[in-house]
Amino acid sequence: MRQQDVHDELRARLHEAAEAHEPDRARVLARIERGMTARDRPGHRATLPPVFGWLRVVGATAAVAAVLGVGGYAVASAVRPTPTEKTVAVSPTPSGSPDATSRPPSRSAAPPPPATSSTSASSRPSSTPSSPRATATAPVAKGERDGPLWSDGSVDPHSNDFWAQSDVTLKTTGRLTSLTVRLKVAQTGGVSNAGAWRSLPETDFTQTVAEQDGFLVYTWTLKPGSGVAVGEWVFAGQYNHEQGGRDAGDDSYTITGTAGGKQYAVTGDFATHTTTDGDS
Repeated sequence: MRQQDVHDELRARLHEAAEAHEPDRARVLARIERGMTARDRPGHRATLPPVFGWLRVVGATAAVAAVLGVGGYAVASAVRPTPTEKTVAVSPTPSGSPDATSRPPSRSAAPPPPATSSTSASSRPSSTPSSPRATATAPVAKGERDGPLWSDGSVDPHSNDFWAQSDVTLKTTGRLTSLTVRLKVAQTGGVSNAGAWRSLPETDFTQTVAEQDGFLVYTWTLKPGSGVAVGEWVFAGQYNHEQGGRDAGDDSYTITGTAGGKQYAVTGDFATHTTTDGDS
């Protein structure tokens, strides 16, 4: 039999004995008291010397105490609980989200510092109006010649009763770094755009066509970074018109260009030019 089983059986028997034994302390003390009283009565014959009488009393008391002690020990041993595994109480996990328990509390952003007088003054627009930036004034065209520029306007001889082409011819003796050519065709009836072209590279110019104040206006503008070499160049606007001969007396053109850092301008119309010998 294992030692643990022996201990368990002994503990069970002691427990049963403790429950069965019910010592009556009052009865034991009463018996001791009666014995002492009988010894003091007259005529009582002591069978033992006084010393032995007291020893008997003490022995009886010790026996009672021993019985009580053994009974108490037995009861304590019987009712003492069996050692069990110790447990450690753990505080419940907070119900908040993982982020709320793992992150430190965020600090609120500090309010921006109040704007100083200098800051406020610098953020407000200045009440003093700035002087306008100087801009170059385009020259006013006064004729068909200006500096290195020469120009002429004519109606192409291949025009017919329903269609026409107006040619603007430009000659320059200096390289141009900017150039704008504007052709104005008067609305004489049924005039509408039919196309346009130039003898210079197409990729060097932007071209627009629009109706403005009773005119069909063709505009060619040289792109930044491009240039026009010395030579003779043609800009042509094509348009439809009502049947019959068309009068180009109100048509005109204007050319502005820059050569050698200076601006020039020429203008003209599409009237028939005659020579000094009368040939047309």
